[in-house]
Amino acid sequence: MTSIPKRKSKIPSQKLLPWVDVLAITAWGVLILKYWLTNKLNLLIHPDYFWLAIVGAIGLITIAFFKALQLLQRRREITPNVQHLTLFPPGWSSALVLTAAILGLIITPHVFASQTALERGVTDLMGATRAKPQTTADQLQGKRPQPQPFQASSPPEERTLVGWVRTLNVYPEPDAYNGQKVKVQGFVIHPPDIGKEHLFLARFVITCCAADAYPVGLPVKLKESADQYPADTWLEVEGQMVTENLANKRQLTIDATSLKKIPQPKDPYTY
Repeated sequence: MTSIPKRKSKIPSQKLLPWVDVLAITAWGVLILKYWLTNKLNLLIHPDYFWLAIVGAIGLITIAFFKALQLLQRRREITPNVQHLTLFPPGWSSALVLTAAILGLIITPHVFASQTALERGVTDLMGATRAKPQTTADQLQGKRPQPQPFQASSPPEERTLVGWVRTLNVYPEPDAYNGQKVKVQGFVIHPPDIGKEHLFLARFVITCCAADAYPVGLPVKLKESADQYPADTWLEVEGQMVTENLANKRQLTIDATSLKKIPQPKDPYTY
């Protein structure tokens, strides 16, 4: 008597796959809330968009909750085997999304460092503050042009590093700031073309999210070798502004009188 092999039921796997969707949706909601509660969300997006991320995370958890209730109510039902055209086998897409969320829960996001700044073109920023001399009546008469003083809304010693760069974007003549006091904070970068007697002090600016973060900063003139300040070291620099020729460009430079190592700020980015 020939025995008829029994067909393996696919019903258990069909019932488990929707729960992978629930876990993936829940994991992403939990991940976003975790970044918010641990003050890591500011490393990924601009604070103006925190509310949107938080609402989205709560929405994901809510969707997962109602999806789970729906699955529990239908746990005794047998779902027909409906074929769909998908890029991945059933459950793979949700598994990939779930894996990404789990990795996010395990791996802590890191602050951008000097290597990222160099890759994104910090040397171009040095040229962005270079003033192009304008032809004036004094020049036409063969006289040396005198820079006009620039009046900013805040005292020089109260400007942040990004505040200085933004001021330069408004009035980019370096000589107009000579002698002004400065006290700023940033991390160290060593561009290859400014020599050992200078370093570059920088901060990252975020306009929307970490993907569009860009570095800004100013060179610092040292009385010792730049090797004493490793890359990515956070410094508080005091001094006064001078004009230096760096990489064949006139560049506003901080002539440092004091350099103090400081811990990385709680919020290392500027917005």
